[in-house]
Amino acid sequence: MHTTPLRSLAAIAAALLATAPLSAQKAENLALTPPMGWNSWNTFQTNIDENLVLGVAKAMKENGMLAAGYRYIVLDDGWMTKTRDAQGNLIPDPVKFPHGMKALADELHAMGFFFGLYNCAGSMTCASYPGSQGHEYQDGLLYAAIGIDYLKYDWCNTGTRNAQEAYTTMRDALHAAGGRPVVFSLCEWGHSEPWKWAQDTGHLWRTTGDITACYDCESRWSRGWKKIADFQATNADLIKAAGPGHWNDPDMLEVGVGDMTLAENRAHFSIWCMMAAPLIAGNDVRNMKSEILAILTNKEAIAIDQDALGKQGMRIHSDPVKEVWLRELSGGDWALCLLNVSDQSQFLSLKWADIWELPKHLAIRDVWTHADLGTTDTLPVLSRSVTAHDVMMVRLCAPKPAAK
Repeated sequence: MHTTPLRSLAAIAAALLATAPLSAQKAENLALTPPMGWNSWNTFQTNIDENLVLGVAKAMKENGMLAAGYRYIVLDDGWMTKTRDAQGNLIPDPVKFPHGMKALADELHAMGFFFGLYNCAGSMTCASYPGSQGHEYQDGLLYAAIGIDYLKYDWCNTGTRNAQEAYTTMRDALHAAGGRPVVFSLCEWGHSEPWKWAQDTGHLWRTTGDITACYDCESRWSRGWKKIADFQATNADLIKAAGPGHWNDPDMLEVGVGDMTLAENRAHFSIWCMMAAPLIAGNDVRNMKSEILAILTNKEAIAIDQDALGKQGMRIHSDPVKEVWLRELSGGDWALCLLNVSDQSQFLSLKWADIWELPKHLAIRDVWTHADLGTTDTLPVLSRSVTAHDVMMVRLCAPKPAAK
């Protein structure tokens, strides 16, 4: 197992804490578009090891996910031993990761990926591994020594701790430790409304409880993706908070997980793209159906999610049959998505004239069939039969200036 040659992480952390700047800032010029990658939790939970991670990375490189933009590979809860060592250091599990985290990070970096780890602002993580409370600067040094690029920071076992204080402390610890620039993901579940204060603290923040691999299920601890989308759609403050370098996070993708229909998987991915959400896959990418891979690597849908303008889309219409989502894009383009919310196929239609925000003379490009449908002048009504819980998603393209 790799051990970082430190005179004592605890001693160095104490020195850093004594001299830490009072207003250290998050790493800038990161996550200018929503982060894309893969996280181990949704499928594997704590059943993770070195072979799994390298197998996932190899598959993502071979199947086109890396080329499509999925660059962050993040190990969630369960990567360390159940206790810290005598100096208070986190210890990567030597059975799961016999070559250590630095060697794993180096190998992933050599393959073209970024590497991320997980911890928690409480005394223990959600799966009862050591949390970072009271060890923030010490852990920050370890992360810098490993060479991580992403930290997902959870909110279990925090007691009465103040969220803004907790996340600011970890942000400052990452800043003080140096190392590679780190995307900081705040997984606080939205209890303290982080969209109102976290823009200077992290690059993305969770808005709700954990997602579940279903359309609209809900329980005490988790919810289907439709429930999360409903919350995003009805909270105006969220839309204003998103932008380059700071994103609302409705949780990781469940595409290819569980028993959702193909339509529900496609709709889930589409709505996440409309919301400018991070696209963090959570399925077993080593063994997935071709149609799931086609959803995850749809370049036209991803281009909407990754649009440089960074404006989050909004739901502009909702009735018992359909929802209409609209998102402004760069260059005068727009994205529009019609979701069939009923439990049977429906003929959905929309008149362009009913959307006052839209300019005239836009070309219509179907994101999922990859077909040009005409223009808003030649096709004044968009209409199609859409299966239950499926979408019709188009990009409306502004006329481009003629080449000189």
